[in-house]
Amino acid sequence: MKFLYFDHPVAGNWRLGVLKGDAVVDVTAAVSDLPHSDPRGDPRGLINAVIAHYAACKAVIESAATSGTPLPLADVRLRPPLPLPRQIDCMARNYMEDGTLTEPPEINGFHKSPSAIIGYGDTMVLPDVAAGIFEGEAELALVIGTRATNVSAADAMDHVFGYMNFIDGSARDLPPAGNTFFQVKSRDTFAPIGPYLVTADEVPDPHGLPVRLTVNGTVMQGFSTSDMAHKIPRCIEWLSSIHTLEPGDIVATGTNHRGLNAFQDGDRVELEVGSLGLLRVHVSDPLKRNWARDTRLQHKEKGLPGPYTPQLTGKYAATGD
Repeated sequence: MKFLYFDHPVAGNWRLGVLKGDAVVDVTAAVSDLPHSDPRGDPRGLINAVIAHYAACKAVIESAATSGTPLPLADVRLRPPLPLPRQIDCMARNYMEDGTLTEPPEINGFHKSPSAIIGYGDTMVLPDVAAGIFEGEAELALVIGTRATNVSAADAMDHVFGYMNFIDGSARDLPPAGNTFFQVKSRDTFAPIGPYLVTADEVPDPHGLPVRLTVNGTVMQGFSTSDMAHKIPRCIEWLSSIHTLEPGDIVATGTNHRGLNAFQDGDRVELEVGSLGLLRVHVSDPLKRNWARDTRLQHKEKGLPGPYTPQLTGKYAATGD
């Protein structure tokens, strides 16, 4: 199944739905008795309850999705499909960069704030900070379905509920030097997800998915999840050896860095990973800063210094105000 949140024209906002072709069926009432993660009954926590109790409520949801009245997607506003994850774990440097690396990087990761979540049609806002560049990494994210503590790689996939598109926003090279992941990665709006949360049974091979990210219609990142340095079972094994993973936790599996490029004001960014749907977000920079459109690979091929193109104009640019 493909789960999503949407604003219903009659029933109200943050309704839980199941995708049916080009339409959505509201299944909120079918699962409203599940214990919400928010004691106030915030509907945004309902999907977490569905994930935690999926074996018991799957048949009820399927029945509601079959008997309910479909609403055209064009008539509703989509919301993030998992708006209140308990935590987001992100794998760092987890690709072989199109096979150009001779050895897998050491396994590594970081936390990203759940408050950074946005969804389809939303806007990533670039903050007024002295970043060298703002980038968004195209990634496959998995969602944990059952508690995982010290899980072996052999058993890891049994703990996966489903998959989503994920863009890992970054504000690179913020001062002071070495003060990195938290302020680089956890800014508001820096974790676009969606448009759907697709259950694992619809993704038989998560290590064979094409990843395609476009900026204003131009393909900037194009790679396959087969290039992952540490596959999903190893990522879950490693993460669950550090801390317990709970139902609804997100694990973003990393990106191929060669296609990373500067996100800037007015950009329309679209990400497609396999059959997980198309995630579209917009970029806004109130400061209207400007960078060249070169990817990291193109910048390197030109023999220019640094890993990416420098800021050209605007506040914080070497020649700016």
